[in-house]
Amino acid sequence: MTDRPLLRMKGITKSFLGVRVLHGVDLDLYPGELHALVGENGAGKSTLMKVLAGVHRADEGAVELDGTPVSFDHPVRAQRAGVATVFQEFNLLPERTVAGNVHLGREIRRRGWVDVRAMERATGDLLDDLGLEGISPRAKVRSLSVAEQQVVEIVKALSQDARIISMDEPTASLADHEVEVLYRLIARLRERDVALLYVSHRLKEIFDLATTITVLKDGHRVDTVAAGDIGPAELVRTMVGRPVSQVFPDRVEPRGERVGEVRLDVRGGGNEQVDGVDLTVRGGEIVGLAGLQGSGRTEIAQALFGMERFTRGEVRVDGRRVDPRSPRQAVRSGVVLVSEDRKTQGLALNQSILANGRLALDAVWPLGARRRSRRIPGILESLELVARGGHGQEVRFLSGGNQQKVVLAKWLAADPGVMVLDEPTRGIDVGAKQAVYRLMRELSAEGVAIVLISSELPELIGMSDRLVVLDDGRVAGELPADSSEEAVMAMATGAPPDEAPEQDPERHDPRTLGGGPPVSDPPENGPRSHPEEAAP
Repeated sequence: MTDRPLLRMKGITKSFLGVRVLHGVDLDLYPGELHALVGENGAGKSTLMKVLAGVHRADEGAVELDGTPVSFDHPVRAQRAGVATVFQEFNLLPERTVAGNVHLGREIRRRGWVDVRAMERATGDLLDDLGLEGISPRAKVRSLSVAEQQVVEIVKALSQDARIISMDEPTASLADHEVEVLYRLIARLRERDVALLYVSHRLKEIFDLATTITVLKDGHRVDTVAAGDIGPAELVRTMVGRPVSQVFPDRVEPRGERVGEVRLDVRGGGNEQVDGVDLTVRGGEIVGLAGLQGSGRTEIAQALFGMERFTRGEVRVDGRRVDPRSPRQAVRSGVVLVSEDRKTQGLALNQSILANGRLALDAVWPLGARRRSRRIPGILESLELVARGGHGQEVRFLSGGNQQKVVLAKWLAADPGVMVLDEPTRGIDVGAKQAVYRLMRELSAEGVAIVLISSELPELIGMSDRLVVLDDGRVAGELPADSSEEAVMAMATGAPPDEAPEQDPERHDPRTLGGGPPVSDPPENGPRSHPEEAAP
């Protein structure tokens, strides 16, 4: 690493609508360095990255590239100067080939015609140089996995002679085996002396990859340290401004009237994606759905929410047989879904916080929405929502963590009995994650039945009372909450575990905190005590 930084940002200040989001931030980036930018949501990480990328112009401060002052008023100018950014939402055309996307806007021409063969050769050379196999320059981008599309974005940056590449949550949508591909690619980039600015909420990645870490909080640079000089616990304290005693909060003493009652009961549920699904969740219980991508977790969530209904089997909510054919019917029956894609499926980004909080009420109970919406400010306050512009602020200006709290408030206003949480902490920081975890514990104690879907096994194991493991659209088996990651993965992949864990039924009774008589299950094939009632 050289003594002179390749990039120097000095005193960067930025405001939106009179609200200052960056306060004189300094940052140096050296060739071959991976510089991690960390902090809670709303700390200013994405804004600083967008200033560098030419998406936003700083109100104050200076940017130097190789000691020369630069000012980017458009992303194209940044790219021409060798500064590329790989955002979470890829900038690719799905119907074009890999080579066509890599050279988009800079097509190689011969005698006035686009030379497709030359672009394919140039793209192939870049892929070979990075040691990437299995991606054809002729493949359509729509046929690629998310990880492969990310590779195309990086190759596109290198084709423009990028010396600096910024990556915003690059593993947010990647499976574990795809993360390994990214790790190898990052190592190759560093060997080429490419400087990397890396934003991630996953601390393991930070300590696996980073050479330097800069912590932002509330738009201020708190500290810049060598990655080897700080540990995870101290880094979290620096990020959130307080010690985090434990990642997953303890269970709360149950107090709700519905604790222990079967609130969700699926028997033989199936459709084109899943088959033979049996799932029972009691009030006060958090049941985790584990499995690999494509195992059927999200498909079960969507079926329960009326998006892709079960065509076989039966579903009961609080003893009543329901067959939701739309999300509206599901909400009326007491089931809500916090989807994994909050921006496109959970929020109206151009509307205010309060308007978003009323979305479900206006759609499901239009006549009673005003009365029911009186609870929303209190719900938002209990979620510790941080909005500098108040509850009238547009949701698009909130951090990812605060946006997720708005989604949760929207569904809590509907007073659900069953909550399905699909990747509820994806893309949010440590502090916001803990707020979501605390909320889950409180709702569970009140008697809400929670189904949790997460790609992060430690989260799934740490928050669930028991685990239902899926494999290829079917239930592979059930494991107790304290199972190892190896046992979960063995069941999810169909491999025999070294040691089959046994579950103590008393230990997971939601009416107790570790003991007491188990709640009796309803008979599997016998008559039920609840009358059958069609959902409205």
